[in-house]
Amino acid sequence: MNIFNFFRRSDTKCPRCLGKRFVDWDDIRRLNRQLKWVPAPCAYCDATGRVPKELLSKVAVDCMYLTIDLPESVIEKIKEGDLETIEKGKQRELFVDHLIQYAEHHYLTQNLDAESIANLYLEFEAEKAPFAVTKEELIKYIQGVIELKKSALS
Repeated sequence: MNIFNFFRRSDTKCPRCLGKRFVDWDDIRRLNRQLKWVPAPCAYCDATGRVPKELLSKVAVDCMYLTIDLPESVIEKIKEGDLETIEKGKQRELFVDHLIQYAEHHYLTQNLDAESIANLYLEFEAEKAPFAVTKEELIKYIQGVIELKKSALS
């Protein structure tokens, strides 16, 4: 056995993309990351389909913040377990969770549309939010929340 085969055996099939190098809608649903991810090359395995076994104990497979659109330096910090970077990711996830709950609440209790919910959010919530969003981004995102909620209620 040569040394390259030894190192290859220390890798395992990526549990995020299931080895196919791309996270698709099925993976997003399986990992319960609707409204948080879109289909894209897998950031967990860096689109290789395989990950070092050590990564499994360092970074959760469904870590919301670990996405392919981050700078490489941030991806490496997450994979190395940098506490400050991981905390930033947790704060971003809390922000997104709050936004989803806010949109669902106003849609279900007041039957508001995406633009009305976005206007309310921008008027009363945006100033204290840890992350900024544009009105257009917010409307589009809230529309996604509403569509997912409609499909869940059907």
